[in-house]
Amino acid sequence: MFDQSAQWRELKAKFLRDLTPSEQLFFLKQARESVDRKGYPISEDLFHYCYFQTLKERLHAIGIDSHGGEGYMRFLLVESRRDVEREIRYYEERLEQKKLPVS
Repeated sequence: MFDQSAQWRELKAKFLRDLTPSEQLFFLKQARESVDRKGYPISEDLFHYCYFQTLKERLHAIGIDSHGGEGYMRFLLVESRRDVEREIRYYEERLEQKKLPVS
């Protein structure tokens, strides 16, 4: 028998493995808010969306810690942030198409 909730737990664990404890909390908070407030279904797209939101936060923290950086570091931060935001938009659009009614 196929247990979808077990599949989601396993998939969520794969995403959380790469994150620090504070990032894990951020990821889980994003997932909960996305399901409860936005009506997004629990899916692989949701986990990708939350993962990229978490990476965006990480890049923001790096930028603050390094005061924006100089030269090549600044270039890497800007380009990385742009790529992450593109991925966030992509997954957000996919989630919006599958959105569930919010009660």
